[in-house]
Amino acid sequence: MKKLSSLFVFILLLKINAMMAQDNKAHVLVLIHSDNGGTYELAKEMAAGIESSNHASAVIKQVKESSNQKLKNIPVATVDELASYDGIAFGSPVYFGNISTGMSEFLSKTVNLWTNHALEGMPATVFMSAGSGAGKELALQSFWNSLAVHGMVLVSNGIRGTETMNKAIPQGNSVLGITSMASLKDVERPTKDERLLAQLQGRNFAKVAAALKGTLSKKETASIEKPMDFKAMLQQKNIVLPQVPKPAGNYKPFVRSGNLIFINQVALKDGKILNPGKLGVDVSEQQVKDATKATMLNVLSVLNEAVGGDLSKVKQCVQLTGIFNTKDDYTKHADLMNVASDLTVEVFGEKGKHARATLGASSIPVNSSVEIQAVFEVE
Repeated sequence: MKKLSSLFVFILLLKINAMMAQDNKAHVLVLIHSDNGGTYELAKEMAAGIESSNHASAVIKQVKESSNQKLKNIPVATVDELASYDGIAFGSPVYFGNISTGMSEFLSKTVNLWTNHALEGMPATVFMSAGSGAGKELALQSFWNSLAVHGMVLVSNGIRGTETMNKAIPQGNSVLGITSMASLKDVERPTKDERLLAQLQGRNFAKVAAALKGTLSKKETASIEKPMDFKAMLQQKNIVLPQVPKPAGNYKPFVRSGNLIFINQVALKDGKILNPGKLGVDVSEQQVKDATKATMLNVLSVLNEAVGGDLSKVKQCVQLTGIFNTKDDYTKHADLMNVASDLTVEVFGEKGKHARATLGASSIPVNSSVEIQAVFEVE
């Protein structure tokens, strides 16, 4: 019995030591945008190099979803999570001597991180996949410029791995960061040498990230991570959400499927349809706009119920569809729907910007002048 107890304690101590060792490692994000998989191939080598040092762990994420079979299963990073890492390795294709549009769009959303100094002092390194190879160092420098604005510690690749490099073919080596010349025919890209260089860069970066681990203050990120007080914001903007309309048939006010909320509403206000009828026959454009606002408020009220009264759980308004009771020759549906779109952005900011469809109908249930279908992504 004593032997079993001793064995149990020994195993427990091993697990505790393993967990402590893992916690002492630097947690590095390899953040990429990849078009055809070239940058992703380098990212895998970069991650392998980071983890080979035993100083750090690595996770690969992309800045946006991709339909490419090689990339579609890679998780998508959020801007807010960047501050939680001990270092970030950024990878992108070269676009005309610059970083890619996808990466640029992602970095443009980091204004709050910059305002709160959330990335200041965090180590960063870069790598890129170039088509022709032309403009790669311009692109690498543009990458560095963007990260320098955040006050990140820029870790260069230096001159490494050249001893065994095959100099008979063009290679994507650079002191600013490894690149791969992806478009050359009859040569596998990244080459064996480029993959090795990426591993060496990752290994070197891991040492720096581990050395700086714990020196980056996380206090500045508190204002970013704190959920917005939507109740106070709605009150300040004098936006009053009505009571959730009761279903008029055998259906629900909303349905949740995975992380998506589906909602349909009409212009019900105080138990009655606001400004009922057909545009141009029974009601004016202004009356339909008023009805559209009432309808969108109903949508937001149902959404608020769907997230348990915590609108901070809303990650994105995905789609709004406006259906209007109009005559056959009416064409200004978009002007009417702008009321709903503007209200959504007023409430959710950038998260409220959405895809949209508008159309006319010869009639709408309960003689409403408008119906809105909405899809939201939530936590």
